[in-house]
Amino acid sequence: MKKFLVAVIAFSMSAAGLVQAADTPVYLDSSKSVEERVEDALSRLTLEEKIGLIHAQSKFSSRGVRRLGIPELWTSDGPHGIRSEVMWDEWRQAGWTNDSCVAFPALTCLAATWNPAMSELYGKSIGEEARYRNKNVLLGPGVNIYRTPLNGRNFEYMGEDPYLASRMVVPYIKGVQSNGVATCVKHYALNNQELNRHTTNAIVDDRTLYEIYLPAFKAAVHEGGTWSIMASYNLYKNQHVCHNQYLLNDILKGEWGYDGAVISDWGGTHDSIQPITNGLDLEFGTWTDGLKLGKKNAYDSYFLADPYLEAIKSGRVGTKELDDKVRRVLRLMFRTSMRPDRPFGSMCSPEHYDAARRIAGEGIVLLRNEGGLLPLNLSTPKKVLVVGENAVKMMTIGGGSSSLKAQHEISPLDGLRSAVGDKAEVKYVRGYVGDVSTDQDGVVSGQNLVDDRSAEELIAEAVMEAKDADYVIFVGGLNKSPHQDCEDSDRRGLGLPYGQDAVIEALAKANKNLVVVSVSGNAVAMPWVDEVPAVVQAWYLGSEAGNALADVLTGRVNPSGKLPFSFPVCLEDVAAHVMGEYPGVKRQNENIWDEKYNEGILVGYRWHDTKKIRPLFAFGHGLSYTDFEYGRLTADKKSMTGDETVTFEIPVTNTGKVAGAEVVQLYISDPKSSVMRPVKELKGFRKVYLNPGETKTVTFTVGRDALSYFDADRHEWVAEPGKFTAHAAAASDDIRSSVDFTLK
Repeated sequence: MKKFLVAVIAFSMSAAGLVQAADTPVYLDSSKSVEERVEDALSRLTLEEKIGLIHAQSKFSSRGVRRLGIPELWTSDGPHGIRSEVMWDEWRQAGWTNDSCVAFPALTCLAATWNPAMSELYGKSIGEEARYRNKNVLLGPGVNIYRTPLNGRNFEYMGEDPYLASRMVVPYIKGVQSNGVATCVKHYALNNQELNRHTTNAIVDDRTLYEIYLPAFKAAVHEGGTWSIMASYNLYKNQHVCHNQYLLNDILKGEWGYDGAVISDWGGTHDSIQPITNGLDLEFGTWTDGLKLGKKNAYDSYFLADPYLEAIKSGRVGTKELDDKVRRVLRLMFRTSMRPDRPFGSMCSPEHYDAARRIAGEGIVLLRNEGGLLPLNLSTPKKVLVVGENAVKMMTIGGGSSSLKAQHEISPLDGLRSAVGDKAEVKYVRGYVGDVSTDQDGVVSGQNLVDDRSAEELIAEAVMEAKDADYVIFVGGLNKSPHQDCEDSDRRGLGLPYGQDAVIEALAKANKNLVVVSVSGNAVAMPWVDEVPAVVQAWYLGSEAGNALADVLTGRVNPSGKLPFSFPVCLEDVAAHVMGEYPGVKRQNENIWDEKYNEGILVGYRWHDTKKIRPLFAFGHGLSYTDFEYGRLTADKKSMTGDETVTFEIPVTNTGKVAGAEVVQLYISDPKSSVMRPVKELKGFRKVYLNPGETKTVTFTVGRDALSYFDADRHEWVAEPGKFTAHAAAASDDIRSSVDFTLK
């Protein structure tokens, strides 16, 4: 039946003049392997058609081959939702009425679930939305490492630890690609800041590169099987990464054997020769003045378009590299747009909203809860005062390429009002005025956030209302405006903007039952933390933000999120700002900023452990409405050889009164290494759900790879014989039990 349908399709395409009629193309026969189909299609392409396949034809699509029935390839920004349609050549809205989406939580929230099952649900759900909109490539997820809390794009990534990011990215990829939609894992690599992102030359030693900044990308390739990867804007070894011999050819396609397509970040291509030889396969977004030159199609002026074609025709370059690029693009097409058994997908379904709410609720982190102030006790009618702009401001719009046209977005204020119903009076006052802008790229929120009152007037109103409230919930933090959590700019400091500290301090004096909810994708300074009994890290939660937050505040959901990055007390506690050269040193007479990663492998908790710096909130920290007791960590053997594994077990008991989930973390220490190593490194985690009084045994198995460091001189991973220590922990600063073992 399948061959019959293929024959009918081939006949129809032939009759329409879309394919050659001489024979039935092998590339249309889905019973053939992808490689057979690729080679058959390649053999039928003209030189001009090959060139047409490897560069954009619009803002978000690349050309197919109409003569052969090969369709266009359509990409869409992610990774938190499917972006609305824009004009062919512009970022301006196309004006569609059926391109709204479900906005899923930002990837910091997903990472904070510490739950690979949530990651797979996320990927499957967003993949279904991409498939329904006929998008072939989802531009995400992002796995760049959280090196500094000033990076404006940290909210799109999965935290500071390469192991956590590796475990969370793989199921996301598999979930998306189960829909016949490719992930485009980004931004490969070393794109760890937005300030000077096009002109920063990252200077990183090989050990740091392989241990910290590459593992999540390697997992995406080897375990996730991502069908495409986006190369980043920055430079490495003085070459832009979109055409970088070392990262793209030597490591990605060489050492890792990657067979997928490398796609440039939009505008990341800068040269007419290096993209040919240095690993770029598909060029998007290059700024061009082609139209000013009188050409009908500006995209023909791209580096991998007419300039490449002319270089081949003149004999200056050959076609070996071209054929490799075309093979990779065709392979991407046969896995997506030319795959006959793709599901149809779905858009804005109840299941997707439920998934968004579940992920958001599981990612919210309870940072502090002195005296058990949370969950809210609404057994008798209460007055709940909500203060802060972020309680009402839409957060799905803004932030750069992840800005979305959400079908709906439940605000924290509306979510709380819906959850408490008639159990409490919920009153709102502004508290502070931040960013009153309401649109990006033509997506308009419809909100009017203008308030001309002074800061003093706003604080006075909040204090007056707070004095007789049973609970005060301040909802603040950052937003997705420039110099906050936003693409193409970094934050200017660690502190809260818009004078929020003064508002919080005044509220703390007016009412002891104060809850501070921080909406952000980055750590913020909290000089008032000792005066506030309850602090919640809420992230950017997407369409169901208000409902998910209310679920946690009212106890409908017991919080189980854990921080995917450390909260420092101040910037002086961040290695990149003490040892490194953030944001880089400008070269004399050049628009290049050299940035040395002098801190090496000591990123996040690795730095805090080594320097004995106490963080504000540690990596892996997160509280619950119940209590968990850890038993003794045991190992199935006290020594192992290089080809063996050690299995660790630890019992965990819910000693509280409500059901909840705990993330048990396993760290490994190598106390007597011949090279400098962090005090400990995350090498395993498990999320376990327990009813009151229930005990479960959590199991971890580690092998040689968990004990190894990267020896740059030998260019290989090395596990030195000797004593190691395994630690079971509730956070990086909360070790509950340890056990020693030996590698022979």
